Amino acid sequence: MTQNLSDNVCFTLYSATNALIRAFRPLLEAYDLTYPQYIVMHSLWYRNQVSLKELSFDTHLDSGTLTPIVKRLEAKGLLTRQVSSEDERKKVISLTEQGIQLKTDAEELTAKLMARSNMSLDRLEELRVLTLELHTELTKS
Repeated sequence: MTQNLSDNVCFTLYSATNALIRAFRPLLEAYDLTYPQYIVMHSLWYRNQVSLKELSFDTHLDSGTLTPIVKRLEAKGLLTRQVSSEDERKKVISLTEQGIQLKTDAEELTAKLMARSNMSLDRLEELRVLTLELHTELTKS
């Protein structure tokens, strides 16, 4: 049995996530982005011209959450939604030039945040791998 709340993995992950988002907030404000918007943009920087379903799968955001985020990013001029040439029922989400340019700025943002963490790149990578493994195990069907 645990003695303290911080002895629970779920609590420490929750606390670390909140701290990370709070640390990101002032950096993202300079780009007029929320953290969920940043996650969507980050996904598109790695894989552009995707469907909402593909973006939902990559970001782990359901379509009800994702659709308003995509609409806000479109209003900001960072991406477009166009009817797919292969299937007119689907829309393709693509970065604009402004959205592509933001990637360069975001790389600096990530470097600033990593420096603030005071953790080595090896430790951060270990943490990333462990949390990804936990997510995979918890979401198995």
